[in-house]
Amino acid sequence: MTGAISSSASPQHGLTDRLARWARGLSGKSEEEDESEPEQRPRAGGASNREINRRRQLYADIGDFLFAHDLDLTPINFSVALDYLTGANIGVEKAIRAVMMERGKITNGWIETIAAEQRADEVTPESLASMLDKVEENLTQFTGLMHESRNSAKDYGAALQEQAKDLTSGGDNEPVLARLVGLTRSMVEKTRQVEGQLRENQKQTQALKSSLESARRAAEHDHLTGLPNRRAFEGVLREEVVLAQAQHEALSVAFCDIDHFKRINDTHGHDTGDRVLKFVAGLLAKISNDRCHVARHGGEEFVMLFRGKTAAETCEAVDGVREDLANRSLVNRTNGERMERVSFSAGVANVLVYEDARAALKAADRALYLAKEHGRNRVYLAAETD
Repeated sequence: MTGAISSSASPQHGLTDRLARWARGLSGKSEEEDESEPEQRPRAGGASNREINRRRQLYADIGDFLFAHDLDLTPINFSVALDYLTGANIGVEKAIRAVMMERGKITNGWIETIAAEQRADEVTPESLASMLDKVEENLTQFTGLMHESRNSAKDYGAALQEQAKDLTSGGDNEPVLARLVGLTRSMVEKTRQVEGQLRENQKQTQALKSSLESARRAAEHDHLTGLPNRRAFEGVLREEVVLAQAQHEALSVAFCDIDHFKRINDTHGHDTGDRVLKFVAGLLAKISNDRCHVARHGGEEFVMLFRGKTAAETCEAVDGVREDLANRSLVNRTNGERMERVSFSAGVANVLVYEDARAALKAADRALYLAKEHGRNRVYLAAETD
């Protein structure tokens, strides 16, 4: 048990106390305790009895989950349990299933780690993209203001010329002329300065936009394998769904997960594990094209999208890569020792038979889970009734 986020030390102790009261009420303790929690009683004009019962059952399931794994009653643990039980976050769901298969139980420390990874993976790229868009917008506005400043200087010069025409033909105009000439020279110099600053600003703006575009591309690619990352894949998936529906084409998705990857890291070290990830990424990338997209979904898992291939055809394509990998004899570069067989399991789903792309991803993930359960190193097709 970890004491890093105990209810007495956490600034969110109020939420922790509420969760504790919910747990006491849902555990069937005294009727008095149950009635003392206003969240347990329907409010006038509030949710229906069915909705109240659904929420009560969800709270009970969350409590059972936390108790089964001997987890502290904290906001982080509650949130992760909620994501897992409702399927609201496929990354959390997959991570919990994987660690339960490996160890049979999860811990407070592990949940803190996976929660941090999810925040880093999902929130930061979105925040970065928003920031880049705002910076570009500000740059565009600034460039417009510089143009406006230059035009104003030109307009002022024109006004001076109009005043010069009003000089009388007789009399002593020399003092007036001297003032106009001096003012004109001053404005010409200021205009030149503004134009010079504008040219320099335009160069800097162009260089910065180029840097921002590079940063955006970097935010959508996995630095280790060079493949697009999950964020980039989700954008491609939305586009491909629209194209497939418009052109009446098949669209299938596959999840591929390297078998016993933790064992590879533990036995041969993380450097070798990274090389295995890059090697598998290269094999999958070989079959990608403008109608087949591959991305690193996270950890040792990859995702592939095939437009124009049925789910059965996608199974054949992915299985070909699986067989190629399983038949190779890989060597640990560090010590020259031959490694045990490296393989992956996969699950495939027909995207267009589900209500949305998210449901199709979950179906492919369930098929992958079954492939793992039934021996690994195989490709399973999701039942279309899932």
